[in-house]
Amino acid sequence: MVVGDISTGTEVLVIGAGPGGYVAAIRAAQKGLDVTLVEKDAYGGACLNRGCIPSKALITASGLAHEAGTAEEMGIHADPAVDLARMIEWKEGVVDRLTGGVEKLCKANGVNLIEGAASFVDDQTVRVAHGGDGQGSESIEFEHAIVATGSRPVEIPGFSFADEHVWNSAAALSAESVPDRLVVGGGGYIGMELATVYAKLGADVTVVEMLEDVLDPYEDDVKRVVRKRAEDLGIEFSFGEGATGWSEASDGGYLVHTETEAGEESTYPADRVLVAVGREPVTDGLDLERAGIETDDRGFIETDDRTRSAVEHVHAVGDVAGEPMLAHAASKEGIVAAETIAGEPAALDQRAIPAAVFTDPEIGTVGMTETDAEEAGFDVAVGEMPFNASGRALTTGHTDGFVRIVADADEGFVLGAQIVGPEASELIAEVGLAIEMGATLEDVAATVHTHPTLSEAVMEAAENAQGQAIHTLNR
Repeated sequence: MVVGDISTGTEVLVIGAGPGGYVAAIRAAQKGLDVTLVEKDAYGGACLNRGCIPSKALITASGLAHEAGTAEEMGIHADPAVDLARMIEWKEGVVDRLTGGVEKLCKANGVNLIEGAASFVDDQTVRVAHGGDGQGSESIEFEHAIVATGSRPVEIPGFSFADEHVWNSAAALSAESVPDRLVVGGGGYIGMELATVYAKLGADVTVVEMLEDVLDPYEDDVKRVVRKRAEDLGIEFSFGEGATGWSEASDGGYLVHTETEAGEESTYPADRVLVAVGREPVTDGLDLERAGIETDDRGFIETDDRTRSAVEHVHAVGDVAGEPMLAHAASKEGIVAAETIAGEPAALDQRAIPAAVFTDPEIGTVGMTETDAEEAGFDVAVGEMPFNASGRALTTGHTDGFVRIVADADEGFVLGAQIVGPEASELIAEVGLAIEMGATLEDVAATVHTHPTLSEAVMEAAENAQGQAIHTLNR
């Protein structure tokens, strides 16, 4: 302990108040444990403040503006004016409401909240440095710890986020104006979501991706639907190229320089550059080695199926523990960590963790693909339902994409699904529940679905896998 420190103790210390940390803290408190949650930035973590929530707010707002201006086929003629500053203000209001709610929930459940940056002194003690001059620090002794410090955007050589024209995802979600020309480095889910937002807001968008397609590792026919729609929005793609640097242009903008593996160089004009090549764990400043914890070669904390690190009483959840780097996975891991500490037989089951991409159209996946199932030794049954055969999809004007269900042909058990189309992020939940419950194709097909709804496409895909679909041709 440093001289002058305040010294306190707790049963469970949680470092980081993102979707993994605050959920873990609340569940541990619900189990009757004394819990202290340390957060150095903002409650809700990157997800609520700089990621999931603000991005979906702008996706919704930009989509609304775009639909209003392109609905002539429905007899609607409009030329909406977008006030980006007001849109950002609305987005911030959503964020503030949710982050304030996290703090209130923690307090209501009896979690002790401390603001500051935590670092390990040893495997039973952390030191928390409080922000601001004269704020001091304190030492906290713990019986169990949960590290939930999350991740941050990866910065690549030649593109410093300190430069005003170089955006990370957080900067793109707080822009003061729409750039005329936006170059996006990276065609993953973050790059594609934000490329879509800015294309709908009127920017000329170019996506530069070193791979040969966007949205790796989704299946080709799933990616094709999203890429085609992006191209219809005016987004241009340059594959097989990586951004190497930038220079100032004579028109007051910038030139983004790229290079292929063969050494061929290209330049793209831009007013802003969004770097979206991935995220890296936040562990610097934690002094993990003092607690006896090592990270892997990518900086992640390795854990078992009960979220325990190599030091059994120190857990790690969320992005800092590696894939799947998803907010809902972090929350589930937080619950498992808390219940494990409470002595309950909790463990992670990765089979039914869904993933979603909020592009236009959306992607929702869960469980196995057809290839996964075949490689696992299953005799596979696959059923599909295109949205252009869905009455409800037709009434919304969004008919691109399909629902695909993968099942074990022998027993009929649902193994997975891939959905690309309207509201895919919502529809995938039904298939996730089916996998979790051990439901069969017959169970899904026999469940009466409301008409007319998009969810009927899930039922029809299950029927199709059994060779008895009504509203699409059977395979």
